[in-house]
Amino acid sequence: MAADYRTPDRLLPAAAEEPTTPPDQPPKPVLSAPAATHDGLRFWQYMLAGSVAGVVEHTAMFPVDTLKTHMQAGAPPCRPALSLGAALRNAVAGEGGALALYRGLPAMALGAGPAHAVYFSVYEFAKSALTQRLGPNNPAAHAASGVLATVASDAVFTPMDTVKQRLQLTSSPYTGVGHCIRTVLRDEGASAFFVSYRTTVVMNAPYTAVHFATYEAAKRMLGDLAADEESLAVHATAGAAAGALAAAVTTPLDVVKTQLQCQGVCGCERFSSSSIGDVFRTIIKRDGYSGLMRGWKPRMLFHAPAAAICWSTYEASKSFFERSNEGRRK
Repeated sequence: MAADYRTPDRLLPAAAEEPTTPPDQPPKPVLSAPAATHDGLRFWQYMLAGSVAGVVEHTAMFPVDTLKTHMQAGAPPCRPALSLGAALRNAVAGEGGALALYRGLPAMALGAGPAHAVYFSVYEFAKSALTQRLGPNNPAAHAASGVLATVASDAVFTPMDTVKQRLQLTSSPYTGVGHCIRTVLRDEGASAFFVSYRTTVVMNAPYTAVHFATYEAAKRMLGDLAADEESLAVHATAGAAAGALAAAVTTPLDVVKTQLQCQGVCGCERFSSSSIGDVFRTIIKRDGYSGLMRGWKPRMLFHAPAAAICWSTYEASKSFFERSNEGRRK
């Protein structure tokens, strides 16, 4: 039977009861803190469930992410900004055809798996600790847990995200992940992989706060209407609503992130500073305020179904591990 996640705010040691041993035998060792369980799952099981969810989500929606990169990366002044349809035609017109929409997929897989493992495991345990202090079903606890999770996971994902976006560009000078990494290290140094980290955190902190708070609230609301609060349909619907809202709110910061990561490649403008404020002012001066919302359609088209896929896969993986753990205990 799947775990009941409606009361997720407890942290139990793996050995819940003190074993009784005869006085002439030494006591059995109690499992240490890293083996602690939360909702019946161990730390590594949360990491694996999150990793699977992240890879499935990003792989399924990768073509839409490629279109967003094309729209946001910024073109030389002689070329107008791309619409969604123009970005699609531009992406498939060159060498590779429709397969060009998947350029950079290996870099995504290398980054998304470990990053999502960190993301979900930090979220679950932070939520458990915070809800003990703030009470169950507290939106502030969910939001704060999400922010802590994204700060940790972004440090893992940002380097590969930079490689992914550079590979996604039309006429990218890089032949693959390894070539891109070597070239960037040689020409720009290791700091180039983290030039957008600050912007990514500033973007993903409010994104994650909105996302998790909306997800938990929508799941409770839908759970009152549905027969089973933990059904995949509830997780998918709540995840889609959370993803769409959070994506719309944070699009301007996503534009800044993309342009920092792609600067100097394929004619994209190079900025004199990685300051978020300076990049904002440059974009507004060059493209107007509408430039800050470039790519909002594919961003929402990406994040709504992506969040639905991610949460459904994550909760299904958790249920699988819960059933497996139940079977071993019998």
